[in-house]
Amino acid sequence: MSVGDRQAGQPFTPPPDVHVTRDVMVTMRDGVRLATDIYRPAVNGKPVDVARPVLLERTPYDKTGVNHGDRTRRNPTPRSKPELAVDFVRGGYVVALQDCRGRYASEGVFEKYLNEGKDGVDTIDWLIHRPWCDGKVGTLGLSYGAHVQSALACLDPPGLAAMFLDSGGFSSAYHSGIRQGGAFELKQATWAYRHALLSPATQADPARRAALEAQDLAAWFKAMPWSEGRSPLAAAPEYEAYLLDQWRNGLFGPYWKQNGIYARGAYEAYSDVPVVHMSSWFDPYSVTAIENFLGLSTRKHSPVKLILGPWTHGQRSVTHAGDVDFGPAAPLDGALAEDYVSLRLAWFDAWLKSPGGADPLPPVKLFVMGGGSGRKTAEGRLDHGGAWMDATTWPPAGVTVTDLFLGADGSLSRQPSKAEAAFREYTHDPSHPVPTIGGAIASGAPVMEAGAFDQREAPGVFGCQAPYRRLADRDDVLVFQTRPLERDVTVAGPVTVRLHIASDCVDTDFMVKLIDVHPPSEDYPDGYAMNLSHGVLRARYREGFDQETRLEPGRVYPITIEAFPTANRFMKGHRIRLDISSSNFPHFDVNPNSGEPEGYGRSPRVATNRVYMDQDHPSRVLLPILAPEPPSVEGGAI
Repeated sequence: MSVGDRQAGQPFTPPPDVHVTRDVMVTMRDGVRLATDIYRPAVNGKPVDVARPVLLERTPYDKTGVNHGDRTRRNPTPRSKPELAVDFVRGGYVVALQDCRGRYASEGVFEKYLNEGKDGVDTIDWLIHRPWCDGKVGTLGLSYGAHVQSALACLDPPGLAAMFLDSGGFSSAYHSGIRQGGAFELKQATWAYRHALLSPATQADPARRAALEAQDLAAWFKAMPWSEGRSPLAAAPEYEAYLLDQWRNGLFGPYWKQNGIYARGAYEAYSDVPVVHMSSWFDPYSVTAIENFLGLSTRKHSPVKLILGPWTHGQRSVTHAGDVDFGPAAPLDGALAEDYVSLRLAWFDAWLKSPGGADPLPPVKLFVMGGGSGRKTAEGRLDHGGAWMDATTWPPAGVTVTDLFLGADGSLSRQPSKAEAAFREYTHDPSHPVPTIGGAIASGAPVMEAGAFDQREAPGVFGCQAPYRRLADRDDVLVFQTRPLERDVTVAGPVTVRLHIASDCVDTDFMVKLIDVHPPSEDYPDGYAMNLSHGVLRARYREGFDQETRLEPGRVYPITIEAFPTANRFMKGHRIRLDISSSNFPHFDVNPNSGEPEGYGRSPRVATNRVYMDQDHPSRVLLPILAPEPPSVEGGAI
C-alpha cells in the first residue's frame, strides 16, 4: 500500500473521551476554504473547554484515510488518521487534520507543493485564535505531510512551537526529490497518475475517471517523453501541467527556489523551534533530512534532531527493506520508543508542555547496516543485520574520507593507477536502459520498487528480460570492486564519486551505485550484490546546475557525482563495489544523448561513453570510513 492509500471500512466513530468536529471550513487568504477535522478531549462525548496545545497534520491523502506506515511492530495493520488522533488527544492535545487545497473535502485547485506554505501559515493563524488552543501548535506528518511543514516553517508563522518531519520537507527539490544530478525522478509521474485518480475532480466526473483508469501506465513508461494531451494524465490537465513543468525545468533557477520546494534558501528565516528530521537509507528524502539538519542546527538555538533508519519510505516499523532484512533491532519500535506514537508524544511533551524538560532524543540517531549472517531468513530475505548508534553530528565523529581509485582491470583500491593512458568504455542505448532494481524510491508502483535487492534482473521487474542476467554482466555497466576485505570496514556519511569521462555525444548521463557484495554461500551460490547508494549527473550540468554546457565529443572532462548517504558495515570477506552506467530506468528519465531540451528528447542517439583511470585522470570514489580504519593492504584490499 502506498502513502495515502485509504482502506475501505465503516465511518470512524470517536470514543466518549474524544469529540470530533468534522469539515470545519477554514478560509485562506485568497478565499479558498480547506476542510479541517478538530479532535478535542471530551467527557461523555462533550468537549472539555480547556485550552491545550494543538497538533496539526495537513495532508493531500485524505484526513480520514490510512497511511501505509502507520502500523506498529506488534500490529502490522495500519491505523487510520482518526484512530491515531485519538491517541494524541488522550495524550493531552487537540488534533487538527486538514485536507490540502484541491484534495478530498477541501476547495481550490491542487498544484503540487507550491501552495502549502501560505495555506499552512493561514491555518496556524486560525488555530491559535480558537479558544481551545493555548497558542502553541506542533506539526507532524509523513512524506507530503512533511513537505507542508517545511513550507510553512520557511515563513516563520506565529504560534508554531515544535515540528516532527518524517521523510520529507525539501531542502532543495531540484537536488533530491524531484530531480537529482539534473535527471528527473519518475516517481513524480507515478504519483501524479495515482493521485489524479483520487482527486475530487475525478471523483465528480465519471468520464474523466474512466479515461484515467483506461491508461496502461507501464506502456506509457515505454513511450516517453510525454507532452500536453499525450500522456496518461491527459484527462487530468492540472496534474499533467505541473508534472511537465517539473520535467522540463532542467535549469536550477527561479522555478526551483519557490516556497515549498527550497528550504535551503530560507534557513535564516526558518522558524527557530524544536524539530526532528527523520528519514531512512532507502527513502528519497535522506539527503533532505540531513541537509535540513545541518542547515538548521548551525543556525538555530532550538534543538534540531536527525533520525536515519534502514527502512523504505515511511516503513519505520518493519525489519526489512526490499529483499534484505536488517534484524530485530531495525524497527523504530523498541529502539527509539515503544512505537511511533509514543516517540512523537515524548517529543511534543518535551517542548509543548514542559519546555526545558527531558530531551527524548540524541542529536543524531542512525542505523548502521551490516553484521548479519548473510544467509536467507525464514521469509526468504538476505540476513544483512545492523545496529543503532548515537552521534552528536553528521557524519559521525571518527569518520575519515578515504579515496578508492578505479583501475582499468576493474579493481577498486587505495593505490592510484600508474598507467599513462587507461580507460574503459561502454555503449549507452536509450532504447535499452539499465533497469532499476531497488533503491531510494517512493510511490513508484507499478513500475518500480524501493529497497535493497540483489543487483540482477528478475521476472516481474520493469525492463527486465530473460535470461535475467546480473547487472554486472551487462555490456553497459562498468564494475569496480575491492578484493575480499581482510577486516570489517564501516562506511557512514555522504558518498562522492569523481570521474574523468568522455562521450561521442553532446550530452549523456553518468550513474553510480555503491554495492556491498556478499560472498557466495549455500543460500546464495553466486553471492549477493546489495545496493546501498546511488548517484547521477547529467553531463550538461557538470559546470553548475544553473547552466547547460554541451560536451565536446571525445574531450575528457572531470565530473563530480554526489551520491546518496549511507551507513553500512562491510564485513570481512565482502567486497566494496562501484557500478557505473548511464541509465537507471524508470527511477530516472533516460538521457537521449542528443542535447535536446529537458522533456523533449524525441531524437535519441546511441552514445559511446568512457571513464578514464590513469595517472592523469585518477577516477575515484570518496568513502567516509568510520574509525578504526583498516590499514592499506598490497593488492587492492583495504
